[in-house]
Amino acid sequence: MTGSTEHSTTPSACCDAGADPAPAAGRLWTVDEHLADVLAAVGPLPAIELRLLDAQGCRLDEDVIADGDLPPFDNSSMDGYAVRTADTEGATDTYPSVLSVVGDIAAGAGELPKVGPGQAARIMTGAPMPPGALAVAPVEWTDGGTGTGVAAAAMTPPVPDEEVRVLRPVAEGAHIRRRGSDVAAGTKVLEAGTRLGPAQLGLVAAIGRATVKVRPRPRVVVLSTGSELVQPGEPVGPGQIADSNSFTLTAAAQEAGAIAYRVGAVPDDADRLRAVLEDQLGRADLIVTSGGVSVGAYDVVKEVFGSYGGVDFRKLRMQPGKPQGFGRIGGAAGVPLLALPGNPVSAYISFELFVRPVIRTMLGAADVHRPVVRALCPAALRSPAGRRQFLRGRYSAADGTVEPVGGAGSHLVGALARANCLITVPEDVTALPAGSEVDVVLLDS
Repeated sequence: MTGSTEHSTTPSACCDAGADPAPAAGRLWTVDEHLADVLAAVGPLPAIELRLLDAQGCRLDEDVIADGDLPPFDNSSMDGYAVRTADTEGATDTYPSVLSVVGDIAAGAGELPKVGPGQAARIMTGAPMPPGALAVAPVEWTDGGTGTGVAAAAMTPPVPDEEVRVLRPVAEGAHIRRRGSDVAAGTKVLEAGTRLGPAQLGLVAAIGRATVKVRPRPRVVVLSTGSELVQPGEPVGPGQIADSNSFTLTAAAQEAGAIAYRVGAVPDDADRLRAVLEDQLGRADLIVTSGGVSVGAYDVVKEVFGSYGGVDFRKLRMQPGKPQGFGRIGGAAGVPLLALPGNPVSAYISFELFVRPVIRTMLGAADVHRPVVRALCPAALRSPAGRRQFLRGRYSAADGTVEPVGGAGSHLVGALARANCLITVPEDVTALPAGSEVDVVLLDS
């Protein structure tokens, strides 16, 4: 049995290697040709300076260098007493070291008491180490400053002429966070291209940066077309269906890293569709539509998009998802648009193959494509001649196998929801016997 060794980051590494990069108009495009055409027309969005929380999910366009040390000063890692180590040598419960408490040091303290021979300073976690002190005796190693000789679980308020009994020796440097021990000044803490999550944003804040230069998350407007569509929760009349595509595609865009705006369903009315597009262009880096790209008497998508110019509708050698549209609204410098088929499975697979790589490219991500692995398929597979088939499947990394889920119908959303991968059957293959190795596009990684 062949395992699941990853061999490619594109969903088509083993097919169309010799495809014509400039297919003639009117012909069937391969998946690779369409994808290459789409990606050639987009690139990373221009870098901008953002405040930290606005930059979450973005990728750095610069290396981040620490201007100073982190921590910026020696500080205590425990609640306890700052001491001279020589004063604690040989300390035991029976014969403790008795030290005079010369002051209290809280986190954020400015003026610090000096610790001399036979002295200690009460200190809190994160507080700066005072001059003269070489270590911190945790409060659990002392009597808590009560003078009773009984170890305390918590620190007590200071009292006049207080003494503290230290019950064991404390090694030099014990319980001290040294200046620069986390990050030294001049260190590159994050590299350009790093995705900023909570931990990375916290690090940037910790070194004192309030803003970062990033590739912004693309703003993706998602809309479905079709007069038969109603919103979930509304009554479904004869010939109507609930709009699921706009939810699926908006969620997919968010998962890919975009800021996604769901417009919802637009009826088959050219003026209404044009008005919606005009309204959304101002906030869109990318527009994604579903429906209206096949041949039909009531498909107004081609009519409206065609009026802008620069949008090409084509047929691909794939199943599902044969009809596709791509171009820009507003000329060469306009907003990129990907028009996907209306059938739910076709729309989702088209998103994974074409839209997701566009979003990842705009983000400046290195991992543009879903990972592809080889897996053993126990079931026999059939596929139409001349089409690259994308079947829904369940992949098991444990044994490197994949099982088809549901049928090949482009309306089977129940099967789609159970799938975690796409099984790829090349264009020149019409049947695969049980036990064949197949390419698998992983959807949950």
